[in-house]
Amino acid sequence: MAKRKIIEIDREKCDGCGLCTDACAEGALVLDEENKAVLAKEIYCDGMGACLDVCPVDALKIVEKESEEYDPEAAYQHVLSTRGKEAAKHVHGIDKEKKGEEKKDKPFAPGFHMGCPGSMAQDIQRNQVSRINNPTSSSVNAQAGAGMAQSSSELSQWPIQLHLVSPYAPYFNNSDLLIAADCTAFALGSFHSDLLKEKRLIIACPKLDDTTNYVEKIAEILKNNTIYSLTVAIMTVPCCAGLYNIVEKAVELSGNKINIKKIIIGLDGEIIS
Repeated sequence: MAKRKIIEIDREKCDGCGLCTDACAEGALVLDEENKAVLAKEIYCDGMGACLDVCPVDALKIVEKESEEYDPEAAYQHVLSTRGKEAAKHVHGIDKEKKGEEKKDKPFAPGFHMGCPGSMAQDIQRNQVSRINNPTSSSVNAQAGAGMAQSSSELSQWPIQLHLVSPYAPYFNNSDLLIAADCTAFALGSFHSDLLKEKRLIIACPKLDDTTNYVEKIAEILKNNTIYSLTVAIMTVPCCAGLYNIVEKAVELSGNKINIKKIIIGLDGEIIS
């Protein structure tokens, strides 16, 4: 056995809600006879932490300890027998034959979601008519007062935070992808029109986020979907460069040849490069 990242459960905090058992695509988490979350088997846990953000009591964390290696084949067979074939397709690390048709939209498997309703995957449909003549927007503008400009949102999916997105969300397939540092949308006034338009979005903060497994998660997105272009938007501050480094490593890990376009935004809200 060697040291590796794996989930750890604080039994004192766990309230038995079961959200983590749904969020784990590998079926590694189950509720025991005391209605507490436990690892069914350590070899089922890939250490990527898809369960972390659904826990309402912060009872889960990723630790590094001596453990048997993650076994994707064992996890696949486990999910296949307990949740069925569709769910088993989403097990991390299985070969392409078991995933089924490669590079096509992948439906979410039964029982596979991020738990919180606010984290459910949504593809947001927009059209030109609603942008030009939106009664709700007009009402908001009228209440806000004359002179307030109304800009159209270019956001086309939900969720967007890297901790919450699923690598198997169908909207990532056949898309242009923008990975942006959290602050960029606040600094750049034209973020939606200049950067986000016609792109899928992921946001993250390399300084304040727990970036454990960010490389692996982005790599999964790149491996499981056809990505036409990849843009990384960061601020000019030194810590923000960490996000670009994470994406670079993810591209390498994915095995796909994808050119990364880097956009750097200054503190004055201007695009530097």
